Amino acid sequence: MHIDTDPSAPFSSPSKKAVPIHAVTDAGLKVILKGLSGTQRGWVESTGFQAKQGTHCMVPGDDGRLAMVLFGTGETPKEDAGSNTSAVDPFEMAGLPRKLPAGVYSMEGITPADAQLAWGLGAYSYQRYKSSTGRKPKDAETARLAVKASADATLTLEGVYLARDLINTPANDLGPTQLEAAFRKLGRTHKAKVTVTKGDSVLTKQFPMVHAVGRASADAPRVLDLVWGNAKHPKITLVGKGVTFDTGGLNIKPGGSMSLMKKDMGGAANVMGLAHMIMAAKLPVRLRLIVGAVENAIAGNAFRPGDILQTRKGITVEIGNTDAEGRLVLGDCLTLADEEKPDLLVDMATLTGAARVALGPDLPPFYSDDEIFSAELASAGNTVRDPLWRMPLWQPYQKMLASKIADVNHISTGGFGGSITAALFLSRFVENAKTWAHFDIFGWVPSDKPWAKTGGEAQAIRALFAVLKLRYPSV
Repeated sequence: MHIDTDPSAPFSSPSKKAVPIHAVTDAGLKVILKGLSGTQRGWVESTGFQAKQGTHCMVPGDDGRLAMVLFGTGETPKEDAGSNTSAVDPFEMAGLPRKLPAGVYSMEGITPADAQLAWGLGAYSYQRYKSSTGRKPKDAETARLAVKASADATLTLEGVYLARDLINTPANDLGPTQLEAAFRKLGRTHKAKVTVTKGDSVLTKQFPMVHAVGRASADAPRVLDLVWGNAKHPKITLVGKGVTFDTGGLNIKPGGSMSLMKKDMGGAANVMGLAHMIMAAKLPVRLRLIVGAVENAIAGNAFRPGDILQTRKGITVEIGNTDAEGRLVLGDCLTLADEEKPDLLVDMATLTGAARVALGPDLPPFYSDDEIFSAELASAGNTVRDPLWRMPLWQPYQKMLASKIADVNHISTGGFGGSITAALFLSRFVENAKTWAHFDIFGWVPSDKPWAKTGGEAQAIRALFAVLKLRYPSV
């Protein structure tokens, strides 16, 4: 797979010499202090540590070496009164790998799988373009967690790291050609069948919207198609928007809006990460993964506002704005996916600014008419700390996509409900799938969080994986 960052680097084998990390409530701090030596107690008091939420204190032993780390969880819940430790959310402790000195640590009172996942998410750091000149050896500069590895946490981290690495890679090193290479490598890793349609074949094999979006680039457009698993098992199909850079086309973006457009293939990165998790876990499903890989560039043959495009579905689409290209790519790919009537069809895309306006960068909306699946997904998102929010496929807004000269316009009139109308546009290309869900993700963390540094992010795939594991448990 295309993983620049090693998901195993932040960990070591279980060790009795590991420095323990204790989650401590404000009230419980007094109890903790009583169990320390006079020197240690004086140290903690002199640092001013009061166990406020998110703070930590490194406590030396009498020999001067680091003996333990106290992590503050804030006020003591009433039901835990009298307790000196807290059942803290391990994700709140996930920032510790970036704050603690090199060494080996253990998270006390947290299950190994939860500790591994939280620590691994927080330890991620994209270093591909950092010069190594003069730096210490990697293992000497890392805060590592001593933990018995969980297979589930390991493959989840691999999927998340894959998505993050792909999104963080700049477009000069990740165009359609390189995305294809990463896709093929994923297929080889899991012995999956990979088919690639590219260049003029994209048009002749009936992906006219994919071709229109990508034809102005020197790096030819392509449709990437992976199939894995037993054909008799339930069909799960993932579709991703793989726009490796989005200039906005002839409706060119202003510079500020273009600066993060290397992440416009975030949908593809996320479904590839989820696909890895599914295949690594050997879930009993027939998995199909489809990515439309293009660069929305500007040249004399670029598609234009007002153009009428043919589609694989057979409907005609009027182009209202060339900067709404992702839904065009998805339209043809969804049609391909829908033709074989999958049990579950999921598409993911960094699609609309309207979704960010509505829900912000951390809470991606999803759209589905399947009530049971939606409830399962919402519950899983809360459980695994991968938040998302269901939005309505509000049919009265279909009229906003009306065109006077084509079957549909691909953007709405009036500027309202942009994420909803984008989902409604995509719904026109899905009719056979038993369940369909569309995710309008951001794929980016704009400011550091304990579990994620600023940069590319995997969104909704841990929640989706949790649902799939419950529906299709490994044998």
